[in-house]
This record gives sequence, C-alpha cells and structure tokens, in this order.
Amino acid sequence: MNTGAPRIEINEVGPRDGLQIEKAFVPTEEKIAFVDALSDCGYARIEVTSFTSPKAIPALADAQDVMRAIRRRPGVIYTALVPNIRGLERAVEVGTDELNLVMSSSETHNRANLRMTRDQSQAELTSILQAARAAGVPCNVSLSTVFGCPFDGDVPVSEVLRLATQFVEAGATGITLCDTTGMAYPSQVADVCEQVARAVPGIALTAHLHNTRGMALANAIAAWQTGIVRFDAAAGGLGGCPYAPGASGNVNTEELVHMFQCMGIATGVDLQALLAIVRGLPQLVQRDFSTPLLSAGHRLATHAPPAWLAERFGPA
Repeated sequence: MNTGAPRIEINEVGPRDGLQIEKAFVPTEEKIAFVDALSDCGYARIEVTSFTSPKAIPALADAQDVMRAIRRRPGVIYTALVPNIRGLERAVEVGTDELNLVMSSSETHNRANLRMTRDQSQAELTSILQAARAAGVPCNVSLSTVFGCPFDGDVPVSEVLRLATQFVEAGATGITLCDTTGMAYPSQVADVCEQVARAVPGIALTAHLHNTRGMALANAIAAWQTGIVRFDAAAGGLGGCPYAPGASGNVNTEELVHMFQCMGIATGVDLQALLAIVRGLPQLVQRDFSTPLLSAGHRLATHAPPAWLAERFGPA
C-alpha cells in the first residue's frame, strides 16, 4: 500500500478529451492559448489534441496547427491521441512527444466507439506501436471500459490483463486504465490496479476516472493506495462519453489536485493558476457550468466574519 508518495503526476486531458465533444468549435488560437496557460500550471503531461480524421472529430480538425504553435515548457510532455498510421505520421511531423492509443476492453463499446472489433483495433494499435518504435516515439495505450461497459456490464479482469500484457509485449511504454463511463467503485479500482501492476511490472500505469456517479475522488484514493501515481484529469471536469447515458466528464483536475495537496502529496500543479483557467472555461466552450471547488475555494480560504460580531463581542 502507498502510504506517502512524495509526488503524483497529473496528465491534463481537457484540450483533447474535453474539447472534442463540445458543441461549440473552439478557435485554433484559443486552443493554443488554453494549452499555453495549462503549461504554466506545472503539469507532468498535457494531452493537446487528437490526430483523428477531421471528418470524425471536426472539433479537433486543427490538430497539427495547434501542436505546431503551442509553447513547449521544459519538463512537460505533450501528448496526442493517434488512431492509425496516418495519424501517427501527422503527430510525428509536428513533434508530438508521446502518443496515446485507445481501444475498449469490452467488445460492444469498441464497436460503437471505434467502428471496429477488438481484434481489428488490437491489430491496428500493434502496427502503430511498431511504427512508433521505428520513429523513436513512446506510446501509451489507454484501455477504455476497464471497470464496466454501458452495453456489456462488468468486464472480466482477465480481458484487461490480456490486453495490457499483449500491448506491453508489443512495445507500449505505459497503460492507462479508463473508467470511461463512470462505473467504477473503490474496491474494484484497487483490485484491478493491483492485478494489472502484477501482470506488467515496471510499466507506468495511469488511472483515468470519470465522476458520473460521484465516485471519482474516492476511486483516485483507491488507485493511489495501490501505488498508482499517474492520473488523467480535465480542468473543470470537461469531457464525457457519447455512449454512456448521463455520463459526466472526467474527474476535475482542480478537485483532484486540491484533494492530494490537502493530504500533503505534491502534484506539481499550481492550484490558483489552474482555478483562474477554470473560471474562463465557460467563455472558452460557450456554455455555463461551475464546479464546487471553484465556488467554495480552497479548504483554508478564509472570509471576513459578520460585522455584528465585533459590535457584540468587541475586537477579536
């Protein structure tokens, strides 16, 4: 059990996982400014965009323009989702630091989300891993629906272990365990993380959590207690899954950072700088939303006492 990791790594996925499903198109220059602002917050990684076909994800049709123009902060790894060899070529061309490959652990979700069977997806990702190795670019594989599928229900852990092991053998440098539709619960998260860690020792594991049913922070603690120190999160809780009725976005970065910092665990992220970015998100995505932490502030934020106290009791 992890009893005091000195630092965890936060991977900010809002620019990709968040903006890709927003109805309002965010102009290229605003995407660049968003990523640049996030870069100043102290993240370990920022997932900037997706090199998917512009027809498939028109919200990120400007992927190459954005990746070319962002200001690269030393020490930050800039990643992007890559679905196929053509996407890899586009990503490498603009100097993407790390590639993120995605497929589902469950068959039905993979067919609905990627329009392929799992076998087809696995073959495609394996070919990308081979090409990326030749290009000298590291790849992380994100396994969706690890903790449950909105179509198939519970996903056998044996399938998660099989896929994780085979992708590591094919060259993946990291595996992300995704609670794509917010179906995970703490004891399940701990069990799956422990089993995957034993199956692929020495491989960096990341927890990707959603707050659909209000358990994202509890699940993060459960993952951390097993030794997981890398977490995906999205500023303001942006994102979600189009194939999960009622699904909300990713775990809020600011809430995850606040929680770990309160526990004395360093994240490297400047919470006040991040909150300033979150305040501007409604304007960026052209819709209203708020988060509890943004409304309440840090737990130690103090307020002026009621004026009547001094009148009744005198100066403190």
